[in-house]
Amino acid sequence: MQVTPKDAAPPPSVTIIGASDAHGVLGRDVLSAANEDMGRIVDVIVDRSGHVRAAVIDFGGFLGVGSRKIVVDWNAMRFGKIANKKDSITLELTKAQVAAAPEYKEDTPMVVLGASGSLQPLQAIQ
Repeated sequence: MQVTPKDAAPPPSVTIIGASDAHGVLGRDVLSAANEDMGRIVDVIVDRSGHVRAAVIDFGGFLGVGSRKIVVDWNAMRFGKIANKKDSITLELTKAQVAAAPEYKEDTPMVVLGASGSLQPLQAIQ
């Protein structure tokens, strides 16, 4: 069977994002507003509709020993200056609040820390 131009798939849409307008966040350092080391982002949590809900932060420990993963509300983070990989993200939580958070374990219900309490629980899709 030969494909004719009318049968061809339409071209994909294209968006150009300037190099200074957006950057990846995985592996990015996270600091508190008091400039305390809060860890680094190791994963991003999205809901079933694809909206970003939270970030998983590898918190505490030294050189990966004794660290644990905690989950923070995406809205509790500030991305003011992330022009290059060395720039950090600011978290609107204190080190004590993050230290008291339960550890995140994959495939179990997660406790999400939020600065403003804006994160709503997922609704079951039936």
